[in-house]
Amino acid sequence: MKKLILLASIALFVFACKKPSTTDMITTPTDSHSYAQPNEARVTHLDLDIQVNFDSKTIEGVASWTIEKMGKADKIILDVKDLTIQKILINDSVEAVYSVGDEKTWLGCPLTISLTPDAKSIHIYYNTSPNAAALQWLSPQQTADKKHPFLFTQSQAILARTWIPCQDSPGIRYTYNAKVKVPIDLMALMSADNPINKTADGIYTFKQEKPIPSYLMALAVGDVVFSPIGPKTGVYAEPSMIEKSAYEFADMQKMLEAAEAIYGEYRWGRYDVIVLPPSFPFGGMENPVLTFATPTIIAGDRSLVSLVAHELAHSWSGNLVTNATWDDFWLNEGFTVYFERRIMEAIEGKPYADMLALLGYQDVTSTVESIGATHPDTHLKLNLKDRDPDEGLTDIAYEKGFAFLRTIENAVGRERFDAFINRYFDEFAFKTIHTEQFVKYINKELIGSDKDLAAKINLEAWIYGPGIPENVVAFTSERFAEVDKTVSNWQSGTKPSDLKTNNWSTHEWMHFIRQLPQDLGINKVRELDNTFGFTSSTNAEIACAWFVLSVKNEYRTAYPAIEKFLISVGRRKFLTPIYRELIKTDYGKQFANATYKKARPNYHYVATQTMDDLLK
Repeated sequence: MKKLILLASIALFVFACKKPSTTDMITTPTDSHSYAQPNEARVTHLDLDIQVNFDSKTIEGVASWTIEKMGKADKIILDVKDLTIQKILINDSVEAVYSVGDEKTWLGCPLTISLTPDAKSIHIYYNTSPNAAALQWLSPQQTADKKHPFLFTQSQAILARTWIPCQDSPGIRYTYNAKVKVPIDLMALMSADNPINKTADGIYTFKQEKPIPSYLMALAVGDVVFSPIGPKTGVYAEPSMIEKSAYEFADMQKMLEAAEAIYGEYRWGRYDVIVLPPSFPFGGMENPVLTFATPTIIAGDRSLVSLVAHELAHSWSGNLVTNATWDDFWLNEGFTVYFERRIMEAIEGKPYADMLALLGYQDVTSTVESIGATHPDTHLKLNLKDRDPDEGLTDIAYEKGFAFLRTIENAVGRERFDAFINRYFDEFAFKTIHTEQFVKYINKELIGSDKDLAAKINLEAWIYGPGIPENVVAFTSERFAEVDKTVSNWQSGTKPSDLKTNNWSTHEWMHFIRQLPQDLGINKVRELDNTFGFTSSTNAEIACAWFVLSVKNEYRTAYPAIEKFLISVGRRKFLTPIYRELIKTDYGKQFANATYKKARPNYHYVATQTMDDLLK
């Protein structure tokens, strides 16, 4: 720890995280990605009062925390990164003594506040840096309508500490109220109860009565409008996008009702979606009450809305029952992918859900091959200590987790497995859970003393072992079997124009492209492109798959479209495979670097962090 600073004698303290010294020691908390020590003192409620400043690209205000002390705790530790602390008050009256510890890569700094015996609350006056990693400030030109600026946050995994001083661990939940002031021609929305119209004064108030972890703290500010979908559902988007978005999400209310029929009551009140500008780095982010979504799912044919089902499913797995640490991330995503596909099965039928499952299995087997079949990063339970937790956001958590749960379902039967998951969601509702708790719970509530069932499921191999265990359930798809025949027919000489592709979904086209020989050659690639128009596709999933194949075959006719795609789309899922393929050749590497130079200002920190490492 560095020297203590008494704010009675200093009006303003701008802290810069300091280099560690050999004599400074910080007790490592249970969550290795947070400095917080909740066994001593923890936050329970936040009153946030902030102003959003587009000119300076900063947020300033006060974060007032209600705290709970364990025993005679004399301090509380929060996580901070790139914040300017102006002052801290205890109980809104006594100036606090606090210190700032050493910076660690990814983690930022610990903010340690000395507590008085009667401390019930702390009030931190602060402002953010223009370079805060969680905040994406967009110019009007970077939005769909190109008239007003836009701001959105991305707090997962540990970026909340860059815009709010907080205990930034998924294992620490709290309720919150917020007051947010923005320019009067913009609307503010949060992961809480939201307005549907702009206010006259640019001041918005929010309430989230359900306890959430910091990674679900979310704010969006922009020129957006609202369109209702159903009694509990609706969509926000920029004016030019609202009609398309409402059409695309027409089944959202049906999804919510299907989800409730499977795993019980939706416990968050409303479920709305905001379609963000294209620089959003993920497909979606499951912020409670208000999912943040990429515009790349607006395909015009409702073919990519399984992403909405995924984010909706997080309202149970993740938001309701939360992984205690980022090493346990599979508990969020494995369950969510499983539930997502159950929702899609209820809405679209089993053959549709089977396509999603097989595409996912293709993804995870490719990921295992890429990482290495024996690598510990292919375990469900990870060890991310001293690493960026973002490294755990791979297909392993999502698709190996899903395959594991499908294998359990296959072993015990769907009815019994559903009953177990319903009990699981009820038992841990609004709580956090780590992998070892889950193992104990499933052994008690599902497996019991049945040694044959335990061997059939094989928890140890799935959770703590590498790769995909041998007892994985088989994934098949009737509709993909027809696609495979079509690929075979083309390889046997059938002209592309004579192939039977009428009424194919996005998923069938993706499977078609994936099943093509990867070394087709330019003439064959051109033949397919001239027939099906892949290069000019406005469907981001199809375009990405095609662009990767085009690069592999040096089909440079597609390169102008690839450049446009990489500049206009910020979703990391699409950027990574295209850039990765480009840099395998000298020409591709030149093209990739030139394109990235143009595109980088449009990307969020989450995306640039990955691309910087890839292209260095």
